[in-house]
Amino acid sequence: MNVFLHEGQPDIYRGFQRVLVIQHRTETALEVAEQGRAKAFQHLLATHLAPEVNLPPWVDPPSIYEIKQIAKAENATLVSYSLLYDYNQFYQMSRFRLGFNYLYAYATDLYVWVVTPAGKVTFQQVDLQHLWHKKNTSISAIVRSVRELINVGESEAHSMSYREQLQFLYQLLIEPIADLLPKEQHHRVIIIPQDFLFLVPFAALIDCQGKYLIEKHTLSIAPAIQVLEWTNKLRKQQKPQKQQGENGHKATRDSLIVANPKMPQICLEFGEPPVQLLQLPRTETEAKAIGELLQTVPLTGDRATKAAVLEKLPTADIIHLATHTFLDDTEVLQCAIALAPSGKNNGLLTLGEILKLKLNAKLLVLSGCDISRSHIWGDGIVALSRGFIAAGVPSLVMSLWLPHPGSNVKFMRQFYHHYQQNGDKAKSLRMAMLDTMQAYPEPRHWAGFMLIGKPE
Repeated sequence: MNVFLHEGQPDIYRGFQRVLVIQHRTETALEVAEQGRAKAFQHLLATHLAPEVNLPPWVDPPSIYEIKQIAKAENATLVSYSLLYDYNQFYQMSRFRLGFNYLYAYATDLYVWVVTPAGKVTFQQVDLQHLWHKKNTSISAIVRSVRELINVGESEAHSMSYREQLQFLYQLLIEPIADLLPKEQHHRVIIIPQDFLFLVPFAALIDCQGKYLIEKHTLSIAPAIQVLEWTNKLRKQQKPQKQQGENGHKATRDSLIVANPKMPQICLEFGEPPVQLLQLPRTETEAKAIGELLQTVPLTGDRATKAAVLEKLPTADIIHLATHTFLDDTEVLQCAIALAPSGKNNGLLTLGEILKLKLNAKLLVLSGCDISRSHIWGDGIVALSRGFIAAGVPSLVMSLWLPHPGSNVKFMRQFYHHYQQNGDKAKSLRMAMLDTMQAYPEPRHWAGFMLIGKPE
């Protein structure tokens, strides 16, 4: 999250990073990057919710020693990205209405830190300005384009175009650090993106040999390195809620599955009349399949009211919400999950309400995130995921685009099946992707989900 993006001021933490990198103090620069992430979330709470919400302990950024200890405790390779921008160029173009109108289009440098479980920290810097001069584009434009093309369809032209862009993103984001990543596929890689990089389908990035990144590594995402330490504490504090199911499988008690609630009305643009959200009837097939595995009857239609969901949330061990999720970067407190309205309740579970919850679930799945609107750049993902983590959920699975109804049932069935067998979320998500890939090779069918928070 960029603290000052919507206030018209440069992010001083990124400027400090630039100075430290010039001085070759790259480990200190990583500390400052984490300070910026913590300040962004603290700024969000202090500006909008300070009277009602206590600051979680993990807003305090870690030292470089603590960062190394976190990588060791997670037994994972951490990959932290930081984007730097040309603010002067942005202001000039905005003033004269020339060129790109978003700050994200003026990314000049990409800083990448790799922290191994052994405590080795390596820094790489990627120049992004050549994209302006040689290709008349930006990395943010490429990220948006590849997501849109993946989601549009599978025509020959689109397939070639987005595959080329997935390869290009691999060259920018992964290739500079590829030799630093673990060689074993089961070894964890935790990616800490920034800004619009949260919209990158990392699992689908393609190397020079044509292999997807998920074929080579077990991936997960974190909003910040410090969040990993907090989620680890959350996981240890939670009591196991397992019982033996049929055929020796582990069955989960108190699971909450919500699908295709009676949709509320919502104002998509300021000043416009509210519109009725479209129903998602095919998600009921998904919910039924998951319910059979978790031995839970899903809440659907009129039964999936906000009041009914709020009643079940605190005791749920696994939460699966197959409904519209809105991630608004311009007003992150407008992030909301659509549930069935009842009485005077509009049915929208907002980020402000989520931050006040006390949850005990070890996993929450949001299968239906609607982040395709033009002003979505990634902050909404950070805010919503951090909101649930602050409420007590150590791990979330979120979708980057609306899942394809034909393949999503298979994907989710495979994910929960593997999770029941091994209890490892990152490993289960990877195996579900590889399984689904066999029947549905195109990335739109399997690459749209990301695991945020605790990998296990």
